[in-house]
This record gives sequence, C-alpha cells and structure tokens, in this order.
Amino acid sequence: MRAAVAIAALAMATTAHAGRPCEEKQPTARQIEQGLNLAQATARQLDASGAQVAILARAGQDLSKYGLQWSHLGFVYKDTSQQPAVWRVMHKLNHCGTDHAALYRQGLGEFFMDRPYRYDAAFVVLKPELQQALLPVLTDNSRVARFNERRYSMVAYAFGTTYQQSNQWVLETLAGSAGPAVNNRRDAQAWLRNRGYQPTDLHLSAMTRLGGRMTQANIAFDDHPSARRFSSHIDTVTVDSMFAWLPRAGLSQSPQLVQQ
Repeated sequence: MRAAVAIAALAMATTAHAGRPCEEKQPTARQIEQGLNLAQATARQLDASGAQVAILARAGQDLSKYGLQWSHLGFVYKDTSQQPAVWRVMHKLNHCGTDHAALYRQGLGEFFMDRPYRYDAAFVVLKPELQQALLPVLTDNSRVARFNERRYSMVAYAFGTTYQQSNQWVLETLAGSAGPAVNNRRDAQAWLRNRGYQPTDLHLSAMTRLGGRMTQANIAFDDHPSARRFSSHIDTVTVDSMFAWLPRAGLSQSPQLVQQ
C-alpha cells in the first residue's frame, strides 16, 4: 500500500510535496500510525462504495483563512492487477518548493504519510461511465500524462496554460476523459467553462502576492488576467470548488467524509 512509482523521469527516492517546501524532519511513530489508520479507513469506505475510480482529497495544509477545507486531491482507482486488489492514488506533486512538478502513483498509505494538517479525508465517486473512461488512462503512464504541464504554480490561473497546479491537473485530465472533443489543455478548459465549473476566487493583496512571488519558486501570478490580479482576485482550482461542482454537473455523487 505504501509503494510509490514516480513517472516523468523521476527516481522513487525523490521527495515531493503538493506545493510545499521539502523538509528533512521525519514523521513520528504517531504520525505514521495516524496516516496508516486513515488509509485503512479510506480503503474500507472506498470498497463499500463499489467504485473503481474516485477523486480523493486530503487536508495537507490549514487553508481555513481562505474558507477552504481541503488542500490537495488525486485520482484513486482500484488496481486489480494484484490479488487481492489494492487502491492506488495518481496525483501531481511539486518538487520541494521548486517551479516544476511531476505525476506520482502511490498507495493510500503513502498518500497520507505527508504529515497532513488534519487526519481526515474525503472522496467523490464519479459516475460509472466516467470511471470506465478514466480507468485505462490512470493505469497507462503515457496516457495519464497527456494533460500534464511540468511548470508549476501553487496558484496557477484556472483557465491558463502557462503553469499548472496539482488540483488543476486532476480537473483537466477528468475533462479529457469526459469530453469527446478535448485534445489539449485549452480544450479541457473550454469544456469546463461550458459545464459551469467556477474556480475559487482567492482574495490576495498586492503585498501578499509580492511576498509569495519573491520568496517561493512555486508561486507565480503572471498568468492571471491583469484586471483580476490587480484588484486582488486570484482564480485558481481548489478541492472545495471541484467537490462543489462535480455533483452539480452530474459527474459524481456527493462527497463522503473519511475519519479515523
């Protein structure tokens, strides 16, 4: 459950995080126990749901000051190539606070081993036809990277292609499987607009933006429309916005909370 396979020419030993700097501090025994307990609870609920593919979120950071409950998500799918079948997570991770990222395939245990702010999780079960379309994509390293952009910004513009953040990759990959005429990131974003997706509007002051850009390589604002940016509106993809939109668009069931 804890095995990880990095794709996009990265070694397994490379440490990566969802938009956070790498830290040398190792998890405590208690943190390991909490992470594995949450992984087991998540597996039980996923099994009970009858799903093959879902979208799974964790609370890696405290984003409550922005009105957000979850910080990071990925696709979770049932790997039947092993017996008994196991759940795998495919998601995008930023490399140690740098300006680039890659895709990783992990077990549930490792997904929750990144010292989350809160040991809770949530997932949405996608509609059956979307699960069927996504499953062969998620198990194929070439196909799953089709919409991946290496250049990373934690606050990438939701409808831009200069950068891409972790949640945005999930959303665009989902659009690529749901929309028959979606061939690239621009197509995916047009499909999402047409289906009513609305990104989160983060209100970030000029000083906050300047401080973030000067001190963090994984934060950039130059891809956002000037009129919005200069009025402190940053439109980016968040877990909360996706969990609100997916059921409304008829693409998933309602979110299910997982607690230890």
